[in-house]
Amino acid sequence: MLPSTEGQRAQAATGRMLFLIPRARMAASITAPGTASLGSVETGQTATVQLGQVRVNSSGVRTWTATVAASDFTTGAGTAPETIARGRMSYWSGPVVSKTGPGSWTPGQPTANNAQPLDTARTAFSYSSTVMTSSSVVWQPTLRVSVPVTAVTGTYTGTIIHSVA
Repeated sequence: MLPSTEGQRAQAATGRMLFLIPRARMAASITAPGTASLGSVETGQTATVQLGQVRVNSSGVRTWTATVAASDFTTGAGTAPETIARGRMSYWSGPVVSKTGPGSWTPGQPTANNAQPLDTARTAFSYSSTVMTSSSVVWQPTLRVSVPVTAVTGTYTGTIIHSVA
């Protein structure tokens, strides 16, 4: 209560203020290389290639998870002998190449010994922080492809998809 100049008692009220931060201001985005080439690989052999740098930038996000998935690699009409199934591919994220901001970054597969088959989506990297601030991380993942002995000659194409949520 506050005294009034007219001898009346004035009252103070407290209220709650509500505001909205647009989701676009609190988001994480990911960029990854557009292409990578395994070169020429004999049937029954395994090829390994670094995919190039993947980057996640986040603004006002306390946690995020980057996921990697793959399609089958195919040539021609994509019949069985013209397909390298995504389960024959393995992925490891490798360690942090660079980072900015506070928080903890955790690679999904820090070394080749931790490589996981891409028969299903896998966690590539994750982040957590106690504060809402801007941050970024870069890693350079590696893909290993085991070419079946039944594979036919051809140029195989497929997709490796990185996403973040």
